Amino acid sequence: MNLILMGLPGAGKGTQAEKISTEFGIPHISTGDMFRLAIKEETPLGNKAKGYMDKGELVPDEVTIGIVEDRLKKGDCAKGFLLDGFPRTIAQAEALQTLLTNLNKNIDHVLHIDVPEEKLVERLTGRRVCPTCGATYHVIYNPPKTEGVCDRDGSQLIQRKDDSPETVKNRLAVNLEQMQPLLDFYKDRGYLETIDGDRDINEVFKDVRNLIEK
Repeated sequence: MNLILMGLPGAGKGTQAEKISTEFGIPHISTGDMFRLAIKEETPLGNKAKGYMDKGELVPDEVTIGIVEDRLKKGDCAKGFLLDGFPRTIAQAEALQTLLTNLNKNIDHVLHIDVPEEKLVERLTGRRVCPTCGATYHVIYNPPKTEGVCDRDGSQLIQRKDDSPETVKNRLAVNLEQMQPLLDFYKDRGYLETIDGDRDINEVFKDVRNLIEK
């Protein structure tokens, strides 16, 4: 089962990815995890990527695609994989299609977790973080036992600057502009499945599971 997971920040991709990975026994592969693993293992492509990242530059597509290829060849991907955060562009999507063809694999589904913008803003602006231990809370969905105080160590919780309403709205607009061409790309090829993410986590996953099993 080879899947791609898409959705705007705050849509709940991470939660659903964890459930999918556990339920179907396939690895959840995020872009960040791939890069960190390649750099940790000091692979030739990992070293190349590190060189660009250390200079604050974007890693070129050919290096990124190579790192994806190395990751998908690992044994834990034999039963399938769940890609999260890749591809990000049409060029990467086309390169992924070629790569999978060469590996005798194919994409089964592209799952798009769709949530209205106003709900995403509510979710993201309500996030609070412990500056000491990094624990994450939400003023509505996952509040601490004592308002404004971390359950773990009693530190005062903070709101990150990038969680302010104005910043969140700008971030969502930029992400949507980048994501829409990919949604169209996969819709045109019959891979895209859109799921209503504005519901209880378990209800969303029930639909995800039904789609995958179908």
